[in-house]
Amino acid sequence: MNWLYPLTSTEFFFIGAFFVLYSLYIWRTFRLARQLNTAAWGVVPKFFLRGSYLTLLIIALLGPSFGEAEGDLITTSHDTFLLVDVSRSMDAGDIVPTRLERVKYDIQQLCDTLPADRFGLILAAPQSILLSPLTADHDALKQFIREVHTSISPTGETDLCNAIAMARQKLIDDSSTHQSVRAIVLFSDGENFSSCEQTELARLRSFGLPLVTVGVGTEAGASIRKGSDFVRDDNGQIVNSQLNRPFLQELARDSRGQYIEADANGRYVNELAAILRLLKGRAIDQHRAAVSTNKYYYFLLAALGLLALDLIVTIRTFRL
Repeated sequence: MNWLYPLTSTEFFFIGAFFVLYSLYIWRTFRLARQLNTAAWGVVPKFFLRGSYLTLLIIALLGPSFGEAEGDLITTSHDTFLLVDVSRSMDAGDIVPTRLERVKYDIQQLCDTLPADRFGLILAAPQSILLSPLTADHDALKQFIREVHTSISPTGETDLCNAIAMARQKLIDDSSTHQSVRAIVLFSDGENFSSCEQTELARLRSFGLPLVTVGVGTEAGASIRKGSDFVRDDNGQIVNSQLNRPFLQELARDSRGQYIEADANGRYVNELAAILRLLKGRAIDQHRAAVSTNKYYYFLLAALGLLALDLIVTIRTFRL
């Protein structure tokens, strides 16, 4: 027999409390019986009866598993390319500490949440950079992401659509992904300086590659640090970078993906992980296996039966 849950201090407390209180009850009963010059052995059967259904209730709580039942075990592989915007606007501090630092931390959390998935990493810049191919080595991927910074792309206009096209091509060309659930996740504030062709988004749909866009930033926006000063426009005014939510929502809609928004606490990572888990794909392995099942209800029914017996049957404690 196997157990789903171990004995904890809570169970030990109730067991101890039962024995202490019942021992006190028996002691007081026998003491009173001596004063009445009679016997009180009627409490003994009740003690064993109540101790029995308490034991059965605790066994039921621990989840006893025995016997075997056959079930289908299905394994599905997930391959996801993570696209990270490394434009200067990602240094804005409307999400603490900065947009890019928030994304770097959250990607590491995503890897921990989906330990069996393969991830690749592409930096969205004027010329997209493949930082890591698809890999199940999450430690290596975390090391790569920790080294990412916006100075990788100091000049030029970021082309998010080029990064999407690169991810799509990598997923299609890699034969090891053909039976996997494939997806692309874009982390960006949406500041894009080129339009995404509808033909490229149509290719994503035709190959079944959903694009999940993650909006990083706020509508209020923030200025961008540049040394001891801030980034300024041609007129010398401090640039205020804002989240371009409509652009990212349009990308997700046209590719039949989803849009979510990053938050300061990183709670959206669980939402993102749930989206990736629910993506449909073909099973790469399916087999039948014998597994033990939780049979708690046998012990619970027996305990309820003894409890009913305790309520119905009365035993005279004192014989006068």
